Amino acid sequence: MAKHLDVEEQEQLDELKHFWKQYGDLITWTLIAIFGSFAAWNGYQYWQRNQQAQAAVMYDEVERAAASGEPARLDRALADMKDKFGGTAFAQQAGLLAAKTYYDKGNVDAAKSSLSWVAGKSADEGYQALAKLRLAGVLLDARAFDEALQQLSGSFPKDFAALVADRRGDVLSAQGKKSEARTEYEKAYKGMDERTEYRRLVEVKLNALGVNPSASLPSPAAAAAGSPASATEVKQ
Repeated sequence: MAKHLDVEEQEQLDELKHFWKQYGDLITWTLIAIFGSFAAWNGYQYWQRNQQAQAAVMYDEVERAAASGEPARLDRALADMKDKFGGTAFAQQAGLLAAKTYYDKGNVDAAKSSLSWVAGKSADEGYQALAKLRLAGVLLDARAFDEALQQLSGSFPKDFAALVADRRGDVLSAQGKKSEARTEYEKAYKGMDERTEYRRLVEVKLNALGVNPSASLPSPAAAAAGSPASATEVKQ
């Protein structure tokens, strides 16, 4: 009996050797790939946290440079931020802050450059939209109307649609295109919540064009109440 078991064990051992000889390399490399991927993921997470922490420190320096009113210091801090942490959200925030500081100090070219960088490099649609809106405003002040409208073309996140329409209305109004400006302001007015303070400013712009939006345009609540779906719900 013992001899039979020894032979059986030997056969199993031979089968195992044959299996390992045939698939051993594949199993080994698969395990290496799995554990390597796991280690790489953990390493990437650590690198990201480290990048964010360093970017936060660099952003503080941009803030201090902006508050100091020293253009050269702000230039250096922003350049370092772009070079080392350009892909982080802190870099986009730094670009927007620097642009405002430059503009307030009368350095329009530097403001446009900073906003263009955020608009072109940011991976966040919200920061991109905000940079384009602000850049369009700067270009509007410089009476570069075609360039301003170009910044307001293309797709924007839904939450920015009303603000884009309002800014487009500003540009068209400055060009003397009153009818087209009114159309954009009406889009902006209808797209904003009734409780939004900015909606009142859009209403003032429409009033200046001879339009009373509160009388001629249905409010979002009234429009919803008059929709076919709402009417069906009332009947039920």
